[in-house]
Amino acid sequence: MKVLKFGGTSVGSAERMKAVARIVCDGERKIVVLSAMAGTTNTLVEICDYLYKKNADGARETIATLERKYWGVIEELYEAEEYKQAARDAVRACVVSMRACIKELFTIYEEKEILAQGELMSTAMMQLYMQEQGVKSVLLPALDYMRINKNNEPDMSYIRTSLNDMLKSVPEADMYITQGYICRNAYGEVDNLQRGGSDYSASLIGAVIGADEIQIWTDIDGMHNNDPRYVENTRPVRYLHFDEAAELGYFGAKILHPTCIQPAKQNNIPVRLLNTLEPQAPGTFISNYPHPQDAHTIKAVAAKDNITAIKIKSGRKLLAHGFLRKVFETFETYKTTIDMVATSEVGVSVTIDNTRHLPEILDDLRQYGTVMVDENMVIVCVVGDLEWQNAGLESRALSALKDIPVRMVSYGGSNYNISFLVRQEDKIPALQALSRELFG
Repeated sequence: MKVLKFGGTSVGSAERMKAVARIVCDGERKIVVLSAMAGTTNTLVEICDYLYKKNADGARETIATLERKYWGVIEELYEAEEYKQAARDAVRACVVSMRACIKELFTIYEEKEILAQGELMSTAMMQLYMQEQGVKSVLLPALDYMRINKNNEPDMSYIRTSLNDMLKSVPEADMYITQGYICRNAYGEVDNLQRGGSDYSASLIGAVIGADEIQIWTDIDGMHNNDPRYVENTRPVRYLHFDEAAELGYFGAKILHPTCIQPAKQNNIPVRLLNTLEPQAPGTFISNYPHPQDAHTIKAVAAKDNITAIKIKSGRKLLAHGFLRKVFETFETYKTTIDMVATSEVGVSVTIDNTRHLPEILDDLRQYGTVMVDENMVIVCVVGDLEWQNAGLESRALSALKDIPVRMVSYGGSNYNISFLVRQEDKIPALQALSRELFG
Protein backbone atom coordinates (compact mmCIF):
# COMPACT_ATOMS: atom_id res chain seq x y z
CA MET A 1 0.00 0.00 0.00
CA LYS A 2 1.20 3.51 -0.81
CA VAL A 3 0.87 6.72 1.22
CA LEU A 4 0.08 9.88 -0.77
CA LYS A 5 0.33 13.31 0.84
CA PHE A 6 -1.18 16.42 -0.77
CA GLY A 7 -0.19 19.89 0.40
CA GLY A 8 -2.32 22.98 0.85
CA THR A 9 -2.05 24.25 -2.72
CA SER A 10 -3.02 20.79 -4.01
CA VAL A 11 -6.36 21.05 -2.16
CA GLY A 12 -6.61 24.84 -2.35
CA SER A 13 -9.87 25.02 -4.34
CA ALA A 14 -12.77 22.86 -5.53
CA GLU A 15 -11.02 22.38 -8.87
CA ARG A 16 -7.80 21.27 -7.17
CA MET A 17 -9.66 18.84 -4.92
CA LYS A 18 -11.27 17.25 -7.96
CA ALA A 19 -7.81 16.93 -9.56
CA VAL A 20 -6.53 15.18 -6.43
CA ALA A 21 -9.47 12.78 -6.61
CA ARG A 22 -8.59 11.93 -10.21
CA ILE A 23 -5.01 11.18 -9.19
CA VAL A 24 -5.81 8.95 -6.22
CA CYS A 25 -8.66 6.99 -7.85
CA ASP A 26 -6.46 4.60 -9.81
CA GLY A 27 -7.77 1.29 -8.47
CA GLU A 28 -5.01 0.77 -5.89
CA ARG A 29 -5.56 0.85 -2.11
CA LYS A 30 -3.81 3.75 -0.47
CA ILE A 31 -3.75 6.16 2.44
CA VAL A 32 -4.27 9.80 1.43
CA VAL A 33 -2.88 12.44 3.82
CA LEU A 34 -4.21 15.98 3.38
CA SER A 35 -3.04 19.38 4.59
CA ALA A 36 -5.41 22.27 5.22
CA MET A 37 -6.57 24.21 2.17
CA ALA A 38 -4.04 26.82 1.04
CA GLY A 39 -4.24 29.95 3.17
CA THR A 40 -6.32 28.35 5.92
CA THR A 41 -3.53 27.77 8.44
CA ASN A 42 -2.37 31.38 8.05
CA THR A 43 -5.93 32.53 8.72
CA LEU A 44 -6.14 30.31 11.80
CA VAL A 45 -2.87 31.81 13.06
CA GLU A 46 -4.40 35.25 12.51
CA ILE A 47 -7.46 34.26 14.56
CA CYS A 48 -5.18 33.11 17.40
CA ASP A 49 -3.26 36.38 17.22
CA TYR A 50 -6.50 38.34 17.70
CA LEU A 51 -7.40 36.21 20.70
CA TYR A 52 -3.99 36.59 22.33
CA LYS A 53 -4.50 40.34 21.97
CA LYS A 54 -8.00 40.00 23.49
CA ASN A 55 -9.65 41.24 20.28
CA ALA A 56 -12.60 38.83 20.25
CA ASP A 57 -14.47 40.85 17.60
CA GLY A 58 -11.51 40.60 15.21
CA ALA A 59 -11.39 36.84 15.77
CA ARG A 60 -15.13 36.41 15.18
CA GLU A 61 -15.02 38.47 11.97
CA THR A 62 -12.08 36.45 10.63
CA ILE A 63 -13.82 33.16 11.48
CA ALA A 64 -16.93 34.35 9.64
CA THR A 65 -14.87 35.29 6.58
CA LEU A 66 -13.21 31.88 6.58
CA GLU A 67 -16.58 30.15 6.85
CA ARG A 68 -17.90 32.08 3.84
CA LYS A 69 -14.84 31.03 1.84
CA TYR A 70 -15.56 27.38 2.56
CA TRP A 71 -19.23 27.84 1.67
CA GLY A 72 -18.11 28.95 -1.82
CA VAL A 73 -15.81 25.94 -2.23
CA ILE A 74 -18.59 23.57 -1.14
CA GLU A 75 -20.97 25.04 -3.72
CA GLU A 76 -18.46 24.28 -6.50
CA LEU A 77 -17.28 20.91 -5.24
CA TYR A 78 -20.48 18.87 -4.96
CA GLU A 79 -23.37 18.17 -7.31
CA ALA A 80 -26.00 16.79 -4.94
CA GLU A 81 -27.59 19.00 -2.30
CA GLU A 82 -27.31 16.27 0.34
CA TYR A 83 -23.51 16.29 0.04
CA LYS A 84 -23.38 20.07 0.05
CA GLN A 85 -25.39 20.08 3.28
CA ALA A 86 -23.22 17.37 4.83
CA ALA A 87 -20.10 19.39 3.98
CA ARG A 88 -21.62 22.57 5.45
CA ASP A 89 -22.42 20.65 8.63
CA ALA A 90 -18.83 19.37 8.85
CA VAL A 91 -17.37 22.85 8.34
CA ARG A 92 -19.88 24.36 10.78
CA ALA A 93 -18.78 21.87 13.46
CA CYS A 94 -15.18 23.12 13.04
CA VAL A 95 -16.36 26.73 13.18
CA VAL A 96 -18.23 25.99 16.41
CA SER A 97 -14.99 24.52 17.84
CA MET A 98 -13.14 27.71 16.90
CA ARG A 99 -15.76 29.96 18.47
CA ALA A 100 -15.69 27.87 21.64
CA CYS A 101 -12.02 28.89 22.02
CA ILE A 102 -12.93 32.59 22.28
CA LYS A 103 -12.26 33.02 25.99
CA GLU A 104 -11.00 35.72 28.28
CA LEU A 105 -7.95 33.59 29.01
CA PHE A 106 -6.64 32.33 25.66
CA THR A 107 -3.76 29.86 26.01
CA ILE A 108 -1.64 27.58 23.85
CA TYR A 109 -4.19 24.80 24.38
CA GLU A 110 -6.94 26.79 22.66
CA GLU A 111 -4.45 27.85 19.98
CA LYS A 112 -3.65 24.25 19.05
CA GLU A 113 -7.35 23.39 19.01
CA ILE A 114 -7.94 26.17 16.48
CA LEU A 115 -4.92 25.26 14.36
CA ALA A 116 -6.23 21.68 14.00
CA GLN A 117 -9.45 22.78 12.30
CA GLY A 118 -7.92 23.32 8.83
CA GLU A 119 -7.02 19.66 8.32
CA LEU A 120 -10.30 18.52 9.86
CA MET A 121 -12.25 20.59 7.31
CA SER A 122 -10.24 19.59 4.22
CA THR A 123 -10.40 15.86 4.99
CA ALA A 124 -14.13 15.94 5.80
CA MET A 125 -14.82 17.66 2.47
CA MET A 126 -12.62 15.24 0.51
CA GLN A 127 -14.22 12.22 2.18
CA LEU A 128 -17.69 13.47 1.24
CA TYR A 129 -16.56 14.14 -2.33
CA MET A 130 -15.21 10.58 -2.59
CA GLN A 131 -18.51 9.22 -1.34
CA GLU A 132 -20.40 11.28 -3.92
CA GLN A 133 -18.16 9.78 -6.60
CA GLY A 134 -18.94 6.26 -5.41
CA VAL A 135 -15.47 5.52 -3.98
CA LYS A 136 -15.23 3.15 -0.99
CA SER A 137 -13.27 5.54 1.20
CA VAL A 138 -12.93 5.73 4.98
CA LEU A 139 -11.93 8.74 7.08
CA LEU A 140 -9.26 7.86 9.67
CA PRO A 141 -9.13 10.61 12.34
CA ALA A 142 -5.46 11.40 12.99
CA LEU A 143 -6.36 12.45 16.54
CA ASP A 144 -7.24 8.79 17.21
CA TYR A 145 -3.82 7.35 16.31
CA MET A 146 -1.15 10.07 15.87
CA ARG A 147 0.52 10.89 19.20
CA ILE A 148 3.69 12.53 20.47
CA ASN A 149 5.36 11.73 23.78
CA LYS A 150 6.50 14.02 26.59
CA ASN A 151 9.61 14.91 24.57
CA ASN A 152 7.42 15.99 21.62
CA GLU A 153 8.71 13.03 19.62
CA PRO A 154 6.36 10.61 17.79
CA ASP A 155 5.19 7.75 20.00
CA MET A 156 5.93 5.12 17.35
CA SER A 157 4.64 2.14 19.29
CA TYR A 158 1.28 3.82 19.96
CA ILE A 159 0.98 5.07 16.36
CA ARG A 160 1.81 1.64 14.92
CA THR A 161 -0.65 -0.26 17.10
CA SER A 162 -3.49 2.26 16.86
CA LEU A 163 -3.28 2.86 13.12
CA ASN A 164 -2.93 -0.79 12.14
CA ASP A 165 -5.87 -1.70 14.37
CA MET A 166 -7.95 0.98 12.64
CA LEU A 167 -6.98 -0.32 9.20
CA LYS A 168 -7.87 -3.89 10.17
CA SER A 169 -11.30 -2.76 11.34
CA VAL A 170 -12.26 -1.50 7.85
CA PRO A 171 -10.56 -3.92 5.41
CA GLU A 172 -13.20 -3.40 2.73
CA ALA A 173 -12.12 0.20 2.02
CA ASP A 174 -10.36 1.06 -1.24
CA MET A 175 -9.00 4.31 0.17
CA TYR A 176 -8.23 5.79 3.58
CA ILE A 177 -8.24 9.56 4.07
CA THR A 178 -6.54 11.17 7.05
CA GLN A 179 -5.17 14.46 8.33
CA GLY A 180 -1.58 15.57 8.24
CA TYR A 181 0.04 17.88 10.81
CA ILE A 182 -2.33 17.28 13.74
CA CYS A 183 -1.91 14.84 16.63
CA ARG A 184 -2.42 14.48 20.35
CA ASN A 185 0.28 14.90 22.95
CA ALA A 186 1.16 12.61 25.86
CA TYR A 187 -1.64 14.15 27.93
CA GLY A 188 -4.33 13.57 25.31
CA GLU A 189 -4.54 17.22 24.29
CA VAL A 190 -4.80 18.34 20.67
CA ASP A 191 -1.33 19.19 19.39
CA ASN A 192 0.57 19.29 16.09
CA LEU A 193 3.81 18.27 14.39
CA GLN A 194 4.77 21.92 13.68
CA ARG A 195 4.76 23.64 10.27
CA GLY A 196 5.56 21.24 7.46
CA GLY A 197 4.18 18.49 9.66
CA SER A 198 1.97 16.96 6.96
CA ASP A 199 5.10 15.62 5.26
CA TYR A 200 6.14 14.22 8.62
CA SER A 201 2.70 12.65 9.12
CA ALA A 202 2.96 10.87 5.77
CA SER A 203 6.44 9.59 6.58
CA LEU A 204 5.37 8.32 10.01
CA ILE A 205 2.30 6.61 8.55
CA GLY A 206 4.39 4.99 5.83
CA ALA A 207 6.87 3.74 8.41
CA VAL A 208 4.34 2.12 10.75
CA ILE A 209 2.35 0.35 8.02
CA GLY A 210 5.42 -0.71 5.99
CA ALA A 211 4.30 1.21 2.90
CA ASP A 212 5.62 0.36 -0.55
CA GLU A 213 6.20 4.05 -1.27
CA ILE A 214 5.47 7.51 0.12
CA GLN A 215 4.46 10.18 -2.37
CA ILE A 216 4.62 13.90 -1.56
CA TRP A 217 2.43 15.84 -4.02
CA THR A 218 2.95 19.61 -4.35
CA ASP A 219 2.71 22.24 -7.10
CA ILE A 220 6.24 21.72 -8.44
CA ASP A 221 7.60 18.75 -10.38
CA GLY A 222 10.15 17.44 -7.89
CA MET A 223 13.19 18.96 -6.22
CA HIS A 224 15.03 21.26 -8.65
CA ASN A 225 18.77 21.53 -9.06
CA ASN A 226 18.69 25.21 -8.06
CA ASP A 227 16.23 27.82 -6.86
CA PRO A 228 13.93 28.69 -9.81
CA ARG A 229 13.10 32.05 -8.20
CA TYR A 230 16.64 33.25 -8.87
CA VAL A 231 18.07 30.97 -11.54
CA GLU A 232 16.68 30.33 -15.02
CA ASN A 233 16.32 26.92 -16.66
CA THR A 234 16.47 24.83 -13.50
CA ARG A 235 15.35 21.23 -13.82
CA PRO A 236 14.10 18.51 -11.47
CA VAL A 237 16.66 16.15 -9.99
CA ARG A 238 15.56 12.67 -11.04
CA TYR A 239 17.17 10.65 -8.23
CA LEU A 240 18.41 11.57 -4.76
CA HIS A 241 19.84 9.67 -1.83
CA PHE A 242 17.97 10.31 1.44
CA ASP A 243 21.01 12.11 2.85
CA GLU A 244 21.20 14.38 -0.19
CA ALA A 245 17.50 15.22 0.11
CA ALA A 246 17.94 15.96 3.82
CA GLU A 247 20.83 18.35 3.10
CA LEU A 248 18.82 20.18 0.43
CA GLY A 249 15.75 20.38 2.66
CA TYR A 250 17.73 21.75 5.58
CA PHE A 251 19.62 24.26 3.47
CA GLY A 252 16.68 25.85 1.75
CA ALA A 253 14.84 23.55 -0.68
CA LYS A 254 11.35 24.28 0.67
CA ILE A 255 9.57 21.50 -1.22
CA LEU A 256 10.57 18.98 1.46
CA HIS A 257 10.51 19.43 5.22
CA PRO A 258 14.04 18.47 6.36
CA THR A 259 13.02 16.13 9.20
CA CYS A 260 10.08 14.46 7.49
CA ILE A 261 12.02 11.82 5.59
CA GLN A 262 13.81 10.31 8.60
CA PRO A 263 11.12 7.66 9.37
CA ALA A 264 11.09 6.70 5.68
CA LYS A 265 14.87 6.47 5.54
CA GLN A 266 15.10 4.39 8.71
CA ASN A 267 12.48 1.96 7.39
CA ASN A 268 13.90 1.89 3.85
CA ILE A 269 10.71 3.23 2.24
CA PRO A 270 11.30 5.28 -0.94
CA VAL A 271 9.82 8.78 -1.21
CA ARG A 272 8.67 10.27 -4.49
CA LEU A 273 8.10 14.03 -4.99
CA LEU A 274 5.38 14.69 -7.59
CA ASN A 275 3.44 17.59 -9.14
CA THR A 276 -0.35 17.76 -8.80
CA LEU A 277 -0.53 20.09 -11.80
CA GLU A 278 1.56 17.73 -13.95
CA PRO A 279 0.85 14.25 -12.59
CA GLN A 280 2.60 12.44 -15.46
CA ALA A 281 5.97 14.10 -14.72
CA PRO A 282 8.45 11.65 -13.14
CA GLY A 283 9.37 14.01 -10.29
CA THR A 284 12.15 13.13 -7.85
CA PHE A 285 12.71 9.64 -6.45
CA ILE A 286 14.47 9.46 -3.05
CA SER A 287 15.83 6.23 -1.59
CA ASN A 288 18.72 4.70 0.35
CA TYR A 289 20.31 3.43 -2.87
CA PRO A 290 22.29 5.73 -5.15
CA HIS A 291 21.33 5.57 -8.82
CA PRO A 292 24.21 4.31 -10.99
CA GLN A 293 24.03 7.24 -13.43
CA ASP A 294 24.49 9.72 -10.54
CA ALA A 295 27.83 8.41 -9.28
CA HIS A 296 30.53 11.09 -8.97
CA THR A 297 28.10 13.92 -9.84
CA ILE A 298 26.84 17.11 -8.26
CA LYS A 299 23.05 17.08 -8.07
CA ALA A 300 21.77 20.43 -6.80
CA VAL A 301 22.38 23.74 -5.07
CA ALA A 302 20.33 25.35 -2.29
CA ALA A 303 20.66 28.45 -0.09
CA LYS A 304 19.73 29.21 3.50
CA ASP A 305 19.14 32.86 4.46
CA ASN A 306 19.39 34.84 7.71
CA ILE A 307 22.66 33.35 8.87
CA THR A 308 24.91 34.93 11.50
CA ALA A 309 28.63 34.10 11.61
CA ILE A 310 30.55 34.31 14.89
CA LYS A 311 34.34 34.18 15.06
CA ILE A 312 36.07 33.58 18.40
CA LYS A 313 39.80 34.31 18.38
CA SER A 314 41.62 32.81 21.35
CA GLY A 315 44.38 34.61 23.17
CA ARG A 316 46.03 31.21 23.43
CA LYS A 317 46.49 28.46 20.87
CA LEU A 318 43.23 26.80 19.77
CA LEU A 319 44.32 23.41 21.02
CA ALA A 320 44.77 24.72 24.53
CA HIS A 321 42.87 22.45 26.88
CA GLY A 322 39.18 23.27 27.23
CA PHE A 323 38.83 26.12 24.71
CA LEU A 324 36.71 24.33 22.12
CA ARG A 325 34.65 22.62 24.80
CA LYS A 326 33.78 25.95 26.41
CA VAL A 327 32.85 27.50 23.07
CA PHE A 328 30.45 24.71 22.11
CA GLU A 329 29.02 24.45 25.63
CA THR A 330 28.01 28.09 25.31
CA PHE A 331 25.78 27.34 22.34
CA GLU A 332 24.43 24.22 24.05
CA THR A 333 23.49 26.26 27.13
CA TYR A 334 21.24 28.49 25.00
CA LYS A 335 19.93 25.57 22.88
CA THR A 336 21.25 27.22 19.71
CA THR A 337 22.14 24.94 16.81
CA ILE A 338 25.36 25.46 14.86
CA ASP A 339 25.22 25.02 11.06
CA MET A 340 28.85 25.39 9.97
CA VAL A 341 32.20 25.19 11.78
CA ALA A 342 35.68 26.21 10.67
CA THR A 343 38.79 26.10 12.85
CA SER A 344 42.30 27.48 12.69
CA GLU A 345 45.24 27.40 15.07
CA VAL A 346 44.03 30.46 16.96
CA GLY A 347 40.29 30.57 16.57
CA VAL A 348 37.01 29.04 15.56
CA SER A 349 34.18 30.35 13.35
CA VAL A 350 30.61 29.07 13.55
CA THR A 351 27.27 30.00 11.99
CA ILE A 352 23.80 30.03 13.53
CA ASP A 353 20.33 30.76 12.15
CA ASN A 354 18.62 31.40 15.49
CA THR A 355 19.66 34.72 17.03
CA ARG A 356 17.17 34.71 19.89
CA HIS A 357 19.95 34.44 22.49
CA LEU A 358 22.71 36.10 20.48
CA PRO A 359 23.49 38.89 23.03
CA GLU A 360 23.87 36.36 25.86
CA ILE A 361 25.96 34.02 23.68
CA LEU A 362 28.32 36.82 22.66
CA ASP A 363 28.64 37.99 26.27
CA ASP A 364 29.64 34.50 27.42
CA LEU A 365 32.04 33.93 24.52
CA ARG A 366 33.97 37.10 25.32
CA GLN A 367 35.30 35.30 28.40
CA TYR A 368 37.37 33.07 26.12
CA GLY A 369 38.67 35.45 23.47
CA THR A 370 37.94 38.22 20.97
CA VAL A 371 34.54 37.88 19.31
CA MET A 372 33.54 39.20 15.86
CA VAL A 373 30.08 38.93 14.28
CA ASP A 374 28.95 39.01 10.65
CA GLU A 375 25.18 39.28 10.13
CA ASN A 376 22.99 39.01 7.01
CA MET A 377 24.90 36.05 5.64
CA VAL A 378 23.75 33.11 3.49
CA ILE A 379 24.84 29.47 3.38
CA VAL A 380 25.04 28.16 -0.17
CA CYS A 381 25.05 24.36 -0.17
CA VAL A 382 26.28 22.21 -3.08
CA VAL A 383 24.94 18.65 -2.86
CA GLY A 384 25.94 15.44 -4.62
CA ASP A 385 28.21 12.41 -4.47
CA LEU A 386 31.04 14.28 -2.76
CA GLU A 387 33.11 11.58 -1.11
CA TRP A 388 36.67 12.82 -0.85
CA GLN A 389 37.96 10.18 -3.28
CA ASN A 390 35.88 11.74 -6.08
CA ALA A 391 38.59 14.16 -7.16
CA GLY A 392 37.72 17.43 -8.84
CA LEU A 393 34.16 18.04 -7.74
CA GLU A 394 35.04 20.44 -4.93
CA SER A 395 37.39 22.37 -7.22
CA ARG A 396 34.55 22.95 -9.72
CA ALA A 397 32.38 24.46 -6.99
CA LEU A 398 35.23 26.63 -5.75
CA SER A 399 36.06 27.72 -9.29
CA ALA A 400 32.48 28.85 -9.85
CA LEU A 401 32.77 31.24 -6.88
CA LYS A 402 36.14 32.68 -7.85
CA ASP A 403 34.69 36.21 -8.17
CA ILE A 404 32.55 36.08 -5.00
CA PRO A 405 33.94 36.70 -1.49
CA VAL A 406 33.51 33.54 0.62
CA ARG A 407 33.53 33.98 4.40
CA MET A 408 33.65 30.26 5.31
CA VAL A 409 33.86 26.85 3.63
CA SER A 410 32.69 23.56 5.18
CA TYR A 411 33.82 20.36 3.45
CA GLY A 412 34.40 16.85 4.76
CA GLY A 413 31.78 16.76 7.50
CA SER A 414 29.43 14.97 5.12
CA ASN A 415 29.84 12.86 2.00
CA TYR A 416 27.07 14.82 0.36
CA ASN A 417 27.69 18.55 0.61
CA ILE A 418 30.07 21.49 0.42
CA SER A 419 28.81 24.65 2.13
CA PHE A 420 29.91 28.21 1.42
CA LEU A 421 29.10 31.26 3.55
CA VAL A 422 28.59 34.43 1.50
CA ARG A 423 27.01 37.84 2.02
CA GLN A 424 23.28 38.25 1.43
CA GLU A 425 23.92 40.51 -1.58
CA ASP A 426 26.10 37.79 -3.14
CA LYS A 427 23.49 35.03 -2.83
CA ILE A 428 21.91 35.33 -6.29
CA PRO A 429 25.23 35.79 -8.16
CA ALA A 430 26.57 32.75 -6.28
CA LEU A 431 23.57 30.57 -7.21
CA GLN A 432 23.75 31.66 -10.83
CA ALA A 433 27.51 31.14 -11.05
CA LEU A 434 27.23 27.63 -9.59
CA SER A 435 24.47 26.75 -12.06
CA ARG A 436 26.57 27.85 -15.03
CA GLU A 437 29.63 25.95 -13.85
CA LEU A 438 27.99 22.78 -12.51
CA PHE A 439 24.95 22.30 -14.73
CA GLY A 440 25.80 24.18 -17.89
